[in-house]
Amino acid sequence: MYTKQRLSGSALAAHVTLALCLSCSGSDPAENDSIAPNGADSTSSASGPTGTTSATVTATNGGITTGSGTTGSVTSAASVTTAGSQATAADGSGGSTSDGSVGTDGGSSTTNAGGTSGGVTGGTSSGGAGGVSTAVTSTTGGTEAAPSAGCDSPAGLTSGPASIDVDGTMRDYILLLPDDYDPSHPYKLIFGFHPWGGSAEQTERMGYFGLEEVSGGQAILVAPEGLDFQGNGLGWGNEGGQDVAFYTAMRDLFTSELCVDQNRIFSTGFSFGAMFSFTLGCTQDSMIRAIAPQAGNAMVAGCENGERSVATMAFIGTEDSLIDGHRQAVQTFVGRNGCSTEAVTLGTSWCDGLDSQFEPCTCVEYPDCKEGQPVIECEYNAGHNFAPDSGETIWNFFSQF
Repeated sequence: MYTKQRLSGSALAAHVTLALCLSCSGSDPAENDSIAPNGADSTSSASGPTGTTSATVTATNGGITTGSGTTGSVTSAASVTTAGSQATAADGSGGSTSDGSVGTDGGSSTTNAGGTSGGVTGGTSSGGAGGVSTAVTSTTGGTEAAPSAGCDSPAGLTSGPASIDVDGTMRDYILLLPDDYDPSHPYKLIFGFHPWGGSAEQTERMGYFGLEEVSGGQAILVAPEGLDFQGNGLGWGNEGGQDVAFYTAMRDLFTSELCVDQNRIFSTGFSFGAMFSFTLGCTQDSMIRAIAPQAGNAMVAGCENGERSVATMAFIGTEDSLIDGHRQAVQTFVGRNGCSTEAVTLGTSWCDGLDSQFEPCTCVEYPDCKEGQPVIECEYNAGHNFAPDSGETIWNFFSQF
């Protein structure tokens, strides 16, 4: 399965300025964790230009120094340091901060919401992977594995917090490798992007959106950390394409230092993290195979013009203020994937087995998509919530490819 290396250092916490507290509820008010931007009132940032990413990697904890140049989506110079002195994650104690703690796997947390010029909505976490087993009905075929340059060599990276220099800005992430990592086996690579006001540590504590448990060591998991957005916490505004450049630098690093299946790179996230998953799906050279956004839109982080198909499974609450923008983003991939616009309700879906509080819940699929490029949309009775018990369903969706 997985072994986590927690290096001593300051806790990665979300420092959120709450201009207006809309509600404080839930079983444990100390577990407030995130806020999400109202994309309809926010400005859109376009993705950065296509170019070349030159990555210089220094891995001091393993004594390995390598250098490589690979193509990327944004011109940048990137380096990474994984020595203990660069640790930014807390030890295993967890806990809360003065601004509110992150949600934990299996727990429940309610988010305070604050006002900004773009408007803010609150969010409620329903916990980790849960126990709902749902088989996605799409039986789409996959392609052969595409082993990366890091295959058949000793791993150049290890699990734990690390930082990478992207165009002179240090960006943080947490990496999780399988316990029995095999350098000859091309692994799925899954990115999990936190909401506005969240952190990489939040994603780690939530078990990478429930994927850590259910993936069973069959994937390399990554929890990237955003930058401050509008003075209200860490997010994925992608100003000037800086977050796409961060993603590209990480992807190029992982494929050069680890054994990754380059045909099976995936993204999920909640709220602002969902918005950025949509952005990566829109990005022509992201190499993303499929996305599973939870309650986002494509208005803030941007959606690059193009025709690239990306398999999509999207989740949102019917009372979420982002629902119109979310539906518009899904329709982007209905069009790009060549699907029929007449959705068909799935007889067996993620909705089966959910607590009654989330009913009515419906999952639909858009038929006649290009082979291997399904689009599934799930809506449930809730506000701006993490999709409850979604880890296994997302894993099943990704695993079919």
